[in-house]
Amino acid sequence: MIAIMDWGIGGIGLLSELQRQKKRLPLLYFSDSGFLPYGKVSASALRKRVLAVAGFLVRQGATHLAVACNAASTVLPALGIRGIAGRIETEGGPIEVTGIIAHAVRQVRASKSRDIGVIGGTRTIRSGIYRKVLATHSRTIRTRVAQPLSAHVEAGDLCSPEVQANVRTILSPLKRVDAILMACTHYPALRPLFERTVPGVILLDPVPRMARWVIDHFATRTSNADTIYLTTGSPPSLRRGADVAFGHRVGIIRRIRADFADQSWIMS
Repeated sequence: MIAIMDWGIGGIGLLSELQRQKKRLPLLYFSDSGFLPYGKVSASALRKRVLAVAGFLVRQGATHLAVACNAASTVLPALGIRGIAGRIETEGGPIEVTGIIAHAVRQVRASKSRDIGVIGGTRTIRSGIYRKVLATHSRTIRTRVAQPLSAHVEAGDLCSPEVQANVRTILSPLKRVDAILMACTHYPALRPLFERTVPGVILLDPVPRMARWVIDHFATRTSNADTIYLTTGSPPSLRRGADVAFGHRVGIIRRIRADFADQSWIMS
């Protein structure tokens, strides 16, 4: 079974794309919104959290993990994942892991664009990972922190005056770039607003490329079983956010304790 991990609903876009590209894929979606926002904890705390979540997912039957969160993906190298994927040893057992950043890098390198903007959360941008990996003598990388945008998407706000003002502030300095990498899986939900704000600029979304890779390398079998949805946060919020932001209808959601101390699932 392939697990998808995100702090909130951003990874629902990857889940939907996987289901679109390959039906009957056994999937487990894990939203950790009952925990502190990943971008607001220390790197060491986030590393421990990702390892704990991975171990928990192994105990639920996951054999592979796709980390859809850019912030969480920034700590994967510290867990031993240097390339596009690798194995993590957890208390629950080993699990194969790939993170969204590696696929975003592949997306940019496949692009012919030479002047590229990167928008992402505070941790992602301040880590400098995209600039360090992608900037060359022939490719310019311009980064912008877009932290408020993921919160808007989580709240189901895709077009209010406030979100429009935030998008203008964030994207205006990037109006003349060739392309903008959406370095957060929440941002594709705002694509129509981005397109109106920076007309003519190519928007790079690594999710379809990541989905194809996951299917090619992680999908070992198919199943008629329903997708499993787990959250440490609010099931109604997950259900509403997935529908509003991605048009995705979520099935039964099981709520679990944020500290994983109670291994039983509370049906919601």
